[in-house]
Amino acid sequence: MKFGPLAPKDARGATAVHSIRQGDLVLKKGTLIGDKEIAALEAAGVGEITVARIEPGDVSEDQAAADIASAAAGDGTRTDRAFTGRCNLFAQSAGVLVVDKDAIDRLNRIDEAVTIATLSAYKPVVEGEMIATVKIIPFAVSGAARDRAVAEAAKAKPVIRIAPYTVRKIGIVSTLLPGLAPKVVDKTLKITAARIAPSGAVIVAERRVPHDQQALARAIDEVRNEGAELVIVFGASAIADRRDVIPMAIESVGGEIEHFGMPVDPGNLMLIGRLRGQAVIGAPGCARSPKENGFDWVLMRLLAGLPVTRDDITGMGVGGLLMEIVTRPQPRTEPSPEKGRAIAAVLLAAGRSTRMGAVNKMLAEIGGKPLVRIAAEQALASRAKPVIVVTGHEREKVEQALNGLNVRFVHNPDYADGLAGSVKTGIAAVPKESDGAIVCLGDMPQVDSGLIDKLLAAFDPERGALIVVPSIDGRRGNPVVWSRRFFSELMAITGDIGARHLIGQYAEAVSEVPVAGEAALTDVDTPESFSAVKAEIERACDSNH
Repeated sequence: MKFGPLAPKDARGATAVHSIRQGDLVLKKGTLIGDKEIAALEAAGVGEITVARIEPGDVSEDQAAADIASAAAGDGTRTDRAFTGRCNLFAQSAGVLVVDKDAIDRLNRIDEAVTIATLSAYKPVVEGEMIATVKIIPFAVSGAARDRAVAEAAKAKPVIRIAPYTVRKIGIVSTLLPGLAPKVVDKTLKITAARIAPSGAVIVAERRVPHDQQALARAIDEVRNEGAELVIVFGASAIADRRDVIPMAIESVGGEIEHFGMPVDPGNLMLIGRLRGQAVIGAPGCARSPKENGFDWVLMRLLAGLPVTRDDITGMGVGGLLMEIVTRPQPRTEPSPEKGRAIAAVLLAAGRSTRMGAVNKMLAEIGGKPLVRIAAEQALASRAKPVIVVTGHEREKVEQALNGLNVRFVHNPDYADGLAGSVKTGIAAVPKESDGAIVCLGDMPQVDSGLIDKLLAAFDPERGALIVVPSIDGRRGNPVVWSRRFFSELMAITGDIGARHLIGQYAEAVSEVPVAGEAALTDVDTPESFSAVKAEIERACDSNH
């Protein structure tokens, strides 16, 4: 291919390399120069134009791209019409993208004019998704380079293909231990169903059994007998060794463990076994989360009937750090003393109390004390330090109600916009040396220092307890302890919904603390609820006297 500047009259039959704008003339890159273009260029006073001219033995960019793409395309793919030297490949159906990386590398080394790029190997794709592109860099390439690329692709064919999903029936076995709430298992099933839905697979059998080898072994056999083509085991306790409950249960029913562990975070504690020709997965804890993790990498391949060997898994390390693991301990500049982690209390007292009518509930009194003072005194009596009070509506009155107490005030001028603004105001005021904060509500007068301290005692970053919530018969209440790791996300919440969605998003970091009574669920929103709480507190006071 010839390339360079020519006078317009000498450029007939060549291709414009650059767009030209001069006066009324607009000549686009890639335009074939003919008599009309020559006349327009000369009329505009253009004395020179850079062009490319195909020589004998050359192949145009579009033809070369189309030929190479066609040679590389395998089952389940289609090619689009080549344009501007590019030919795109698309998935014809949902499945897993299988790419011969070595063949792609060889193609890209044939000639600098020839390039081919793909999505990541083994990526799940949907019908119509673009999966690869062949791009010819200049306007033409030598026929010899095109032929070498086509031959290389044909030799390796298929270079690119889609492995369609073939496994449709999934069995789920969940093991149970005290402290594992049924709703955790329910949510895991829901997340798993959503995870496999793009493949067309469904859960056809499910069991919940004690975290016991014999019980688990029976359950695995049962779900297989009900038609499951792949079994996933969600353990109440993570697999710690090949001799642990889950692998031993698989082996006890005639299965074998193919590999335990993987260099992907999250997903380290993945186990893959096989039982009479069918895969059995011991799921890592992160598989309970909808976020991408190593479980996805293995699951989607198995659903497409692709083998997942030891070499496959051990080769996942590069690129295997998918995200920060919130439950992983992080270094501190100074070690925390035992039971002495610095946790601040953030007391929210900024709301407008619209459902209470004309009364600001923070100032409504029980036993001669405003609700906000009752809450502040209990926070001060706990191990939480300092106590930060977020004000908003009737700021001066709220501050006066807390006169004489050792609290820090911060004001939320946007209190009318909802709870999120007050949370952000309080979190922003937490001292830098604090490991976290317990967010308390000023309208929950039955939350006492004992409950607060019980929650603080359960906060244990080294064991993954980064969010601590009280639980009453499976219902989650307030207050909630938040590790500093979540402060940036707490600062990003909006509206009047608080941070409950983060608790669901980071389920693996949540520790539920069972508590008695209804204090952690009872807030004051209406005159009726205030009267009921007041009566209950007064009865309790009378009985104590």
